[in-house]
Amino acid sequence: MRITPSSLKIQRVYRVLLISSAERFNTALDALLPRRLYDPVTVVSSTAAGRRALNDQPYDFVLINMPLPDEFGTETAIHFAQNRAVVPLIFVARDHLDDVHNQVAPYGVLTLPKPVTGEQVRLGLRWMAAYRERLRRLEKKSVSLEDKMKEIRLVNKAKWLLIDQKNMNETDAHHFIEKQAMNHSVSKGIIAEAILKNLSV
Repeated sequence: MRITPSSLKIQRVYRVLLISSAERFNTALDALLPRRLYDPVTVVSSTAAGRRALNDQPYDFVLINMPLPDEFGTETAIHFAQNRAVVPLIFVARDHLDDVHNQVAPYGVLTLPKPVTGEQVRLGLRWMAAYRERLRRLEKKSVSLEDKMKEIRLVNKAKWLLIDQKNMNETDAHHFIEKQAMNHSVSKGIIAEAILKNLSV
């Protein structure tokens, strides 16, 4: 068999935080989280402990079994969805499902009704994985955009230093940086950093 990059599947392992005070629920759910796919799986019993756990280390999924002893759970789920690159999912009693779903769905929080079957949990976890990979791609784009903006700022600084100290006009300074980058097979940002270092001394 010929192995190509497209034929290789990288198995992603997701970090899971379960916020639940129900021991039987926790045990049943843990059985649906094989460590080859979900590791670590951290279990805490309150939203306060959940917030502390997320401050200590990153997680991909946050599973919230409502209600909780210190809070119903919706506010924490919304907070996590707004402020972190995690995918929250709430388990809520069927009687409250529609109300809770309408409250949290606009923030990207998923919901499943209780009692819940193993198949529903597995389906929910597949949704969460797809959602998390989308967030991961958006994170990469955001970092790439930040890097590009940083390079633009560096090039502009270097350009104005060349104008000020080498009596170039803006067009000549820009072309100089571009030509140096091509000649040395490096980015314009690296050339700009070298100019700033050498001419600022």
